[in-house]
Amino acid sequence: MEIKGKVHEVGAVQQVTDSFKKRDLIVQYAENPQFVEYIRFEATQDRVNLFDNLAPGEDIEVSFNLRGRPWTNKDGVTTYFNSLVAWRVNKVAPEGAGATPQYVPPVDISSAPGDDDDLPF
Repeated sequence: MEIKGKVHEVGAVQQVTDSFKKRDLIVQYAENPQFVEYIRFEATQDRVNLFDNLAPGEDIEVSFNLRGRPWTNKDGVTTYFNSLVAWRVNKVAPEGAGATPQYVPPVDISSAPGDDDDLPF
């Protein structure tokens, strides 16, 4: 899966256990600009460096996998967790950036003085 958005926050690397580390990336996603969403992606182990060169405000595209798993507590109650695991992040130009608007002057389609108008209507 892929999503385009703007970097909101880059988290620090968290050493969860001796053999497991992770890092979070918060992305502003505005499919509808009136309702901006803040989506948390995570990178684990050797992929935590994916977020090294990112800064708040940059436009990016994140490729990720959607993961889900159950967890049952000591009382037998099962809760389900979802995570968005990033595996690639690319910086992208903002929408419309780099495109030079081309001005095309209006064309006068009326006949010029002295030209014969041979159209039948």
